[in-house]
Amino acid sequence: MIPLYDTLRSRRFPVINWFLIALNFIVFFYELSLSPSALNRLTLAWGLVPVKLMMHPETYWVTIFTSMFLHGGWFHILSNMWVLFIFGDNVEDCMGKSRYLIFYLLSGTAAGLLESYALKNSPIPSIGASGAIAGVLGAYLISFPRARIASLVPIIFIFTIIEIPAVIFLMFWFILQLFSGLFSLQGTSGSGIAWWAHVGGFLFGMLTVRLFARRQKHYLQQ
Repeated sequence: MIPLYDTLRSRRFPVINWFLIALNFIVFFYELSLSPSALNRLTLAWGLVPVKLMMHPETYWVTIFTSMFLHGGWFHILSNMWVLFIFGDNVEDCMGKSRYLIFYLLSGTAAGLLESYALKNSPIPSIGASGAIAGVLGAYLISFPRARIASLVPIIFIFTIIEIPAVIFLMFWFILQLFSGLFSLQGTSGSGIAWWAHVGGFLFGMLTVRLFARRQKHYLQQ
């Protein structure tokens, strides 16, 4: 299922959400300006390497944040930013600007910590905003379970646009991440996708959204 848009309109212009999208693209365009060797050095230095973080957290803690703004290619950043564009505006509307920014960064932190713990011996850098965005998805699930997500769904060989309740769309996505993460621990998944970062971010978003929502009675359970 490919999300196209949601049916819930935000009441305010999502300044922070657009700022995050712009910042991710600015960093990505900087990545594009580098030679392959320089890009590799950048990724190794500022990407989140689980084994380094687990062994020397006092030195490598900053990579939890820097890794959120690095991406591995056009598909990586476009897919991440598209999902953030669809879901982030409503979550920012629910929380307010400053709280949403803090929430986003903390979601990415929770995602990075769970990924590092699950793959504590991995020397492979983890990069991308998907862990933080997973937190946004978890918050959206709790705040707007009755919203509908227009999605491109393949039926046999034909793609059809179907409006799917957010609770079904997002729970299906989460279950897919969870089982893929479990398979990856058994060495059966070589996709390079940070499944456990998605799980960690999503759970953090679900569990903490009520702490960040500024008008809970108005927004939650819509």
